[in-house]
Order: sequence, then structure tokens, then C-alpha cells
Amino acid sequence: MEKILIIDDNESLRYTLTSVLDESGYESCAVEDGFKGIEEVKTNLYNLVICDMKLPGMDGMQVLKQIKNLNPDIPVVVLTAFGDIKNAVDAMKQGAFDYLTKPFNNDEMVITIRKALEMGYLNKEVNLLRKKYDESYKKDIITGNTMKMKELIEQVKVVSPTNLTVLLQGESGTGKEVIANMVHRLSTRKDNPFIAVDCGAIPEALIESELYGYEKGAFTDAKSQKEGKFEQADGGTLFLDEVSNLSESNQIKLLRAIEDRKITRLGGKKTRKLDVRIIAASNVPLSEAVNSQKFRADLFYRLNEFHVDIPPLRERKEDISLFIELFINDANRELNKNIASVSDDIMIKLMNHSWMGNIRELRNVIRRSVLLTNGNTITSIHLHDITGDNPSSSFPLQNSSFTNSTKKAERDIILRAIDEAGGNKTKAAKMLNMNQRTFYRKIKTLGIQ
Repeated sequence: MEKILIIDDNESLRYTLTSVLDESGYESCAVEDGFKGIEEVKTNLYNLVICDMKLPGMDGMQVLKQIKNLNPDIPVVVLTAFGDIKNAVDAMKQGAFDYLTKPFNNDEMVITIRKALEMGYLNKEVNLLRKKYDESYKKDIITGNTMKMKELIEQVKVVSPTNLTVLLQGESGTGKEVIANMVHRLSTRKDNPFIAVDCGAIPEALIESELYGYEKGAFTDAKSQKEGKFEQADGGTLFLDEVSNLSESNQIKLLRAIEDRKITRLGGKKTRKLDVRIIAASNVPLSEAVNSQKFRADLFYRLNEFHVDIPPLRERKEDISLFIELFINDANRELNKNIASVSDDIMIKLMNHSWMGNIRELRNVIRRSVLLTNGNTITSIHLHDITGDNPSSSFPLQNSSFTNSTKKAERDIILRAIDEAGGNKTKAAKMLNMNQRTFYRKIKTLGIQ
């Protein structure tokens, strides 16, 4: 039952308000001045406060400010005489939810209270989600003890406050999206949207409508208008992951949108000017794609205002123990386990593994091991090596043609990647540095379900 505090020096009005609230299913408490009202807020939990603007000793505006300092999320409805509406409006500017003029209609008052309570719950939900997001962000901040990672973190700190377009390059699983998010969170745009787009996961025919949106009737299934990712990111950051997968025509459109900072929805005529920061990422060196004429040079130079290379995990093995501890703690919280560490021999195996899937692969391995461990120390671990140098990945060559052997190797590698990705084929394709369409065509050819 919601609890409502009434602060009013008029005994008759306090009685009326208490009676109406009780009949409406609310629990209420009434006090006659602001000092007692502040004490109530300090010592008891209230869902809403109803406060008169004219009170002895401390006026309603002062009470409002103190209540908001004590609990910013609690909604306050102020009561005022008809001639003092300006004061009520000023109170709303200071954080009051709404005002009621005396004499007020009881039904009108109940409706206002319901709206205020709903807003209070919504504010709490938003703050809870923001807190969870901030905790998730802190957990995912790129870290490391190696010189390469310290230099990378310094680069991120330098570029984040600017509006420079950033190009992130690194193998799949190295944490490009985490770094992009870190750049956004350290920028002046942090309170605005961060929109991520996987350019390799969206079919060629849909990428334009996804990025720029469309108007009603732009194509057969366009039954209503839709904002594109550029519009959704207005004022914030647009992260274009695996940008090397874009076709020639879509590269041209992207270049124009970035240079002009304007977009036109598919099927539309109106040009929309946007304020969007671009962060792009690729798991292949874009300069090589330019040299092989698979990526436009002008778009590359436009994206490459600030360049960050993310080293693979095998080049920063000093950081492996750091990530192991982080991922064990994460898995403990998620799986309700109490794993403290890994045994010495398992640590040696982890340090010597090739980690072709990088941080993502290590996270998956640790998570699986935590789930399967009964004690408080991981003493057994299951590693895949998609490079083929692991004995478990070998296959017999006797009585096998070269073609069949190649297919078997491809099938084994893809199945292991799918397993490491937890059955997510999109992630598996990324782990293997394969275009998604190529990946799905390959698994169909190999008969993988």
C-alpha cells in the first residue's frame, strides 16, 4: 500500500485529505508544519508528499527543496490558492510534480496523485536501469597491465572528449564495442544515446533502411515510417561495427552522410541534419582492404581521423590472470557459485593457449568452467584450438581424400566455434573472421544444423 505524507496547517483540510486518501486505498500521515514534515521524510519511507505552499515557520518552497535534497525521487504535489498559481509554477520548476488549486475536486486530486505515483515508480525504474548500466560499464572497461594496453587506455582518454571520428581495429573478440562504449561514456555525449550497428549481420538489402530509416510506402512492407540508426543516435554516438562488410554503394552513402551530417530517409524528400559522432570498427586492416580495392579510400580516410589498434590477447598474456579473476567474479554472480581461483596447472594451460577468440573466448571458457566446478577451485578446463595444433582437433588422413579431409577440418573448426559461442552462429562467424552470409552458406554446404 502506497504511503502518502500530507503537510498542511489547516486541520479541516488535513482531515479531508486523509479521509479521501484512505477511501482511495492509500495509507496517509498528516502533519501541520514543514519541520515535522521534513522529520517524517527523514525517518519514514513515503511514496508521495502533498504540501501546502503557505506554512508557518517554513514555507512550501523551502520544504520542497529540503525534501528533494533528502530524496530526489519522491514526487511532491503542492497545494495553492487560485491567486498564487505563479508560486506553484515556480515550485514545479524546483522539482514539484504538479499542483492543485484550493478548493480542489476530490476526484481530480486522486487522478493527480495516481499520475504522480506512476511517475515516481518510473523514475525509480530509470535510476535502477541507469545504475545497472553504469555497473555493467565499469565491469566492461578495458583494462590491462601491459604497456600496449596502458597506451591504448591513454589514447582513449585523449580522444574521448573530442568529436573526432574513431577507427578501432582488432581481431574478433578483442573488445572493440567495449572500447567504443568507453569512448562514448568518457565524452560530453555520455548522457545521449549510444547506438551500435553490426554491419556484417544486416543483409545488404536492408542496411540502407536500418541506417537512414524510411517513410511509409517506401517499399512493400513499409506500412509506417521508421527512424534509422543515425536519427536514433542524434546527439550521441553511432558505432558501426565490422564496417568493412559494407558494399560499394553503401560505402558511398555512408561517406556522404558522415561528411554532410545529413540523412534522407528511404522514400523521403526531407533532409535531416544530425549531430552524431561516428566510431567505426573492423576486424581486418582497412588499409589492406583499400589496397585490394575492397574498401573506398575516401571513406577510409574519413573514418581514420583517430586510429586505435587493439592487440589480441596472445600479445598481452600478462593480462590473462587479470581477466580470469574478473570473469570468475562475473560468473559467480551470474551462476550463484563461489569459485575462488584456478589451480596452478590450469593457469599454465590458460597462459599457453593461443586464444584465437581473444577475450570473448576466455570469458566463455571461464564461465563454462565455473558452471561445471563443484569445489571452490577450477581444476579442469575445456579448451578448443581452432588453429588445429591441439591434438583433440586432429583427424585421420588414412583412406581420406584431400577434399574430404578439408571438409572435415572446416566442419570441426566451425562446430567448435559455434560451441564456444554458446550456439550463437553470428558470434561464431565473428570468431572465425567470416562474413555472416559466407558463414551460413558454408554451414549449409557442410550439413551443419
